[in-house]
Amino acid sequence: MTLSAILVLPAVAVGSPTRAAAAPYVPCPRVKPPVPPPAAPSPPPVDAARRAVGGEALATAGLAIPAGAPMAPAVTATSWLVADLNSGEVLGGCGSHEHRTPASVQKLLLAAALMPRLDPKQVVEVKREDLADLDPASSVMGVGAGGQYSIESLWLGLLLRSGNDAANVLARVGGGGAGRQGGVQAMNDEARRLRANQTHAATPSGLDGPGQYTSAYDLALIARATFAREDFRRYMATRVAQVPARPGTPAFAMTHDATLLDSYPGTLGGKTGFTDLARQTYVGVAERNGRRLAVTLLGAETAPLGSLGEAAALLNWGFALSPNASVGRLVTPGEKKDEQPMVAVKGERPGRVEKSSPFSLPISLGLGALVLAVLILAPPRRRIGGRREDSQP
Repeated sequence: MTLSAILVLPAVAVGSPTRAAAAPYVPCPRVKPPVPPPAAPSPPPVDAARRAVGGEALATAGLAIPAGAPMAPAVTATSWLVADLNSGEVLGGCGSHEHRTPASVQKLLLAAALMPRLDPKQVVEVKREDLADLDPASSVMGVGAGGQYSIESLWLGLLLRSGNDAANVLARVGGGGAGRQGGVQAMNDEARRLRANQTHAATPSGLDGPGQYTSAYDLALIARATFAREDFRRYMATRVAQVPARPGTPAFAMTHDATLLDSYPGTLGGKTGFTDLARQTYVGVAERNGRRLAVTLLGAETAPLGSLGEAAALLNWGFALSPNASVGRLVTPGEKKDEQPMVAVKGERPGRVEKSSPFSLPISLGLGALVLAVLILAPPRRRIGGRREDSQP
């Protein structure tokens, strides 16, 4: 399906001391799947303040693309986002902050939370409890109870084979005395640190759990954190990995699940996901001419393109845009939470909101002189002792 319409967002002066108004709702270009997806419960609503994280133009359940940009491709995904990982600029999105079910792309959050904590050379033993609650039909690395595996092998099994068994082991080991639940808590702590406000993990693998949600914007924040790590990039780019034999553990090989590694030029890695509730999900990164773009999509259907085909179409659209095009930006853990960027228009980069007094300097000085005169001329008054209560922000 080809769309040639041009979406023009209202112009906003970058650097103005007032914040841009939220963009009007524009429906996302959609392809109707040949088979309707099954009914799913409605996700929880998004808090208005959190919806605007990254820029007011992203505070919509609809489409956000730069003014004058070509229309984004029509896809089945219910939400998506394309961002430049080098600059942090968001090039466009559809329902970027809407709650969606993650499926196995949740494993990236596990990596973001626990890779810094775990020694890749450490060898751990798989417990029966790690495998007890796994559906035999779900994706697994193939570890066995009592087997011994290095942390590095488990990361490879997690990312190459989407191993739910590897996820459970890593979460248990990384959770310390709190076990697997401690690993899940570390994931949620990392989401808060990254300011991924729409993300809540209930399982380490992304298998459906109560209250488990994420968003296309949050996944871009998580992707930026993980792809900044050399070891993560190396794991994601691995096609075949050998798991060495250890006492009670036979050697075996793992090949990478289907991603865009061998079909989309410049792909640095990607992670697919699927559950009946989440449908198809994908997070991937590709590089072209030094420009590194991430694409995240949720709620896609198998036909006509599938998550990989839709990701490729969105990446093509993103790479075709000007490097300066933007509708917002990826926030960072260190910046102040009240620093909301402006909406970028017509290829300009968003500027920060300047905090200014509501009074001009001459008026302020005039008021100050008036107050001083009143104090000098006023009759003396007895001071009443007391404590001033400051209002909380």
